[in-house]
Amino acid sequence: MLKVAFFDTKPYDKPAFQKYGDEKNIKFKFFETKLNEDTVDLAQGYDAVCVFVNDTVNKEVIDRLYELGVKTVALRCAGFNNVDMKHAFGKVHIVRVPAYSPYAVAEHAIAMLLTSVRRIHKAYIRTRDFNFSLSGMTGFDLHGKTVGVIGTGRIGRVFIDICRGFGMKVLAYDKFPAEGLDNGDTVRYTKLDELFEKSDIISLHCPLTEETYHIINRDSLEKCKKGVVLVNTSRGALVDAEALLDAIKAKKVGAACLDVYEEEADVFFEDFSGHIIQDDVLARLISMPNVIVSSHQAFLTEEALNNIAETTVQNITEVFGGGRCANEMCYRSNGAEDCKNCKCF
Repeated sequence: MLKVAFFDTKPYDKPAFQKYGDEKNIKFKFFETKLNEDTVDLAQGYDAVCVFVNDTVNKEVIDRLYELGVKTVALRCAGFNNVDMKHAFGKVHIVRVPAYSPYAVAEHAIAMLLTSVRRIHKAYIRTRDFNFSLSGMTGFDLHGKTVGVIGTGRIGRVFIDICRGFGMKVLAYDKFPAEGLDNGDTVRYTKLDELFEKSDIISLHCPLTEETYHIINRDSLEKCKKGVVLVNTSRGALVDAEALLDAIKAKKVGAACLDVYEEEADVFFEDFSGHIIQDDVLARLISMPNVIVSSHQAFLTEEALNNIAETTVQNITEVFGGGRCANEMCYRSNGAEDCKNCKCF
């Protein structure tokens, strides 16, 4: 039986992982704490660790895992910016879940956008107090608007399909354009500058890399239309939060819908309702009437949780079974994408 130390556990994680673990003879030990330099010794005696977006898999953690005999780090997410991929080579296998439910994330992005532009969150609060006034509740149609989509992978393409259903025009940007997506009319690939200049709404669906870090910054925001709406359900550090805050105060940004935040690691997924938040930027963003923040929950659907567990268990089984794992990461491949032609070491 394989033994896996499961870090940053939440109640909704357990059912699916226990189900698929039992089927594949994998025993999970669930730890509520995050994986980092201080907690890595909890992995002693385990064959693998299973981690999420806010766990730390840096050089120090990787070296200690290697010393403890841990063979695999199984990411139960698509992003891998929290992993030192180069240092992991030759020490531990890194596997991930490249696609669990693109519909979950894309639909959440649309839900946040509609909530914001139609003032649904404000209406909910008002009517709970039996205030049925419509003053200050005017929104705008999505039909006919131009949405800029940065990142056209699985999630980005689903988001684009939904936008087209609303009758929106799409300006898309991706370093690696998807074949057949650009129809020259309602969906068109363009350069970033044009996307910033012409989009009424901008939605982020790209991974966090050195190139995309703070892709939304003071300069890019300055190029945007006055009143642009920003949606981010991807990675927090794609957006310079301080620059965004200043742009909102200057009324350059009309609204922001944030499911992620660049300094979320010590805040998101936890209950701080009885505490004072020490992050002043986050506190000020949340206080803004035109900002909606959700706690990195875009992935959180029954379908996605099931897919995450099933794929993660399959990844672990394939690595320890001696075969090739299609979802194994390798820093040597182009852009640190899937390395499907080798076992990495």
